[in-house]
Amino acid sequence: MEPVARVAGRAIPFGAKNVDTDIIIPARWLKTMSREGLGQGAFESIRAVPGNVFDAPENAGAPILIAGDNFGCGSSREHAAWAILDLGIRAVIAPSYSDIFSGNAVKNGILPIVLPQAAIDRLMEVARAGEPIDIDLDAQTVTTRFQDRFTFEIDPFRKHCLLNGLDEVAMTLERHDAIGKFESRRDQAHPWLAQGTAI
Repeated sequence: MEPVARVAGRAIPFGAKNVDTDIIIPARWLKTMSREGLGQGAFESIRAVPGNVFDAPENAGAPILIAGDNFGCGSSREHAAWAILDLGIRAVIAPSYSDIFSGNAVKNGILPIVLPQAAIDRLMEVARAGEPIDIDLDAQTVTTRFQDRFTFEIDPFRKHCLLNGLDEVAMTLERHDAIGKFESRRDQAHPWLAQGTAI
């Protein structure tokens, strides 16, 4: 997982409320186990409408998505986070999220920022004007060149994981030596476990 310390650039001014995971990535795209290529299906029903914000040329490659309340509700598909990441989005700013989506986002290197609606409204204005937004995870701030400065809270463990690019596999590998020592002691104390048992 790529570390996330700072995300800066244009933001997609989406703003819709109650966007569920089926809107983020329709069920027909869930047949794959690969994370690659899911960006093609991301927000498919919205992108079918001409002039949508996702396909606007000025938003190409935007690393930030501004969304509405209750973003990522619905079924607990990790593919939703994969699809957003495949679009190049590294941070989502919204008033609230589904707990499952928020957890999946962090585990895949996407920073979910919670800000009040007034801040969302202001950032939507900045994004619609085509101006960049700067997110500093270490300082826990969202700023603009217009002197807007919004602070956000984040769980310290999630912050640590994002700053250091740690998912569950990487955290387990950090304990490689300790796990090896434990397995060695276990095998010496209980050799029949190492050999397996006949049924």
